Amino acid sequence: MTGSGQVRPMLSGLRVLEIGHFVAAPFATRLLGDLGADIIKIEAPGGDPARQWGEQQGGNSLWWSMHGRNKRSITLNLKHPRARKIVLALVPHCDAVIENFRPGQLAKLGLSPETLRQARPDLVIGHISGYGQTGPYRDRAAFGVIGEAIGGLRHLTDHAPGTSDLPPVRVGVSVGDSLSGLYAAIGVLGALWQRDRTNGDGIGRTVDVALTESVLSLMEGMLPEYGALGKVKQPTGGGIATAAPTNAYPTADGGWMLIAANSEPLFAKLITLIGRPELIGAEGYAGNQQRVANVAALDAMIGNWTRRHDAAALEALLKEADIPSSKVYTAADIAADPQYRERGMVREVADPHFAEPVLQTGVVPHVVETPGEVRWAGPAVGAHTDELLGELLGMDADAIAALRTEGVIG
Repeated sequence: MTGSGQVRPMLSGLRVLEIGHFVAAPFATRLLGDLGADIIKIEAPGGDPARQWGEQQGGNSLWWSMHGRNKRSITLNLKHPRARKIVLALVPHCDAVIENFRPGQLAKLGLSPETLRQARPDLVIGHISGYGQTGPYRDRAAFGVIGEAIGGLRHLTDHAPGTSDLPPVRVGVSVGDSLSGLYAAIGVLGALWQRDRTNGDGIGRTVDVALTESVLSLMEGMLPEYGALGKVKQPTGGGIATAAPTNAYPTADGGWMLIAANSEPLFAKLITLIGRPELIGAEGYAGNQQRVANVAALDAMIGNWTRRHDAAALEALLKEADIPSSKVYTAADIAADPQYRERGMVREVADPHFAEPVLQTGVVPHVVETPGEVRWAGPAVGAHTDELLGELLGMDADAIAALRTEGVIG
């Protein structure tokens, strides 16, 4: 229990060492930190390059405020031999290490898995890389966007064939990196559970996550359909190839309304709402497969109806009919949404780097009995260096000052 009498978040007591940068490993540790884990983030003296991403205020990244939250930052120059010794001294105090350097890079720094496990034999190590720790591509450079391309996502998010000559459309966030971070968090937790559960084996495991594989794992029936039928799944723009009607439809005020009415009861509700109840069960509309084959005509019919109403009126009509639907949300819509606000998924977080609280997303998953929390916003580079060296390694102020003078720490 915490001092306030509240139950502590479910990962309280777990400590994870992050040797990562940019998005993938830091995203994984942010998820664990949100659920209560103590995250120690090692940064070079100049800080994680992601601190320079996104909009800045007063030289501070608003994105970093959330991306780096719930972490303790220690600056270490890993090219210095004494810094490597500090890492190995920290490892016995940690349950897991998560990193996202290119395969073999940590070994070049004297921090190979074998060396790390000399410091703690049951250490769980989570690797995130472009292509994984093995295979003919392991040494290739990669970012999340490369994983999205090789994993098949960039092909499927494009416009439908023949409708545009623009480049394939990208998801507007680093989804490949975040996916791999999510899988790494799951894998590390699974390895820890197997190690530490009642009658656990006490063995430290290695979790090997690839950006490419993380994206590919989401591609649903793409590979089974190709393997059995030789069919190459194609992009479908705003719709999907397996169900109808489900698409984005134009509104009278220039917006778009997403409508998903691809079950029999929902299709009946929608087609009645637009004034065509005679199509229920009619040829071309009887069952999902017929509707998919007739999707162009069906979408045109629905679009002709939606463009007669503005977004607010459409939303009201569809809500009354209990049909899954929504306008396309912007950041402003999300920030004002009462559902997000009620569940704490949009919240204001105090950050000493900014005059006003920073609007951040909440914690996912929401664990009712032991909810996660945002304990602090992304810290300054090395904000916890002295604290960690004193707390975990027992160093006094003079020893820490000497390390700073030598360039071991920032």
